[in-house]
Amino acid sequence: MSDKPDCPRDPILRVVPRPADINANGHIFGGWVLSQMDIAGGIVAGREAQGAVATVAIETMEFIAPILLRDIISVYAHIERRGRTSLAIRLEVIATRDGGRTEEKVTEGVFTFVALDENHRPRPLPSE
Repeated sequence: MSDKPDCPRDPILRVVPRPADINANGHIFGGWVLSQMDIAGGIVAGREAQGAVATVAIETMEFIAPILLRDIISVYAHIERRGRTSLAIRLEVIATRDGGRTEEKVTEGVFTFVALDENHRPRPLPSE
């Protein structure tokens, strides 16, 4: 099975889960996956905002399939919406399995980030 990401381009982040990231069922903790998605979304949002950003919401989140210990996960992202101070970033996680023979979409969600000024308050995004 091959699930190519709906998000364009190269992955923002690629990482291999470690044994410490496994839950009692032998799958990777959902919180670990969320943190990887937040890191990738923050990279995209920070580039677009040209400065500091903060995660303010997870609009949607779906765990589609479990991530396994030997998977390599790739996090893809694109900007879905742009507001005055905020960005909604769609994030998709693809697991590469079986020594690279298969790929499967395992998680997706939309995270909202806000651009911050030097006082950690919302600021307008730069013009496009």
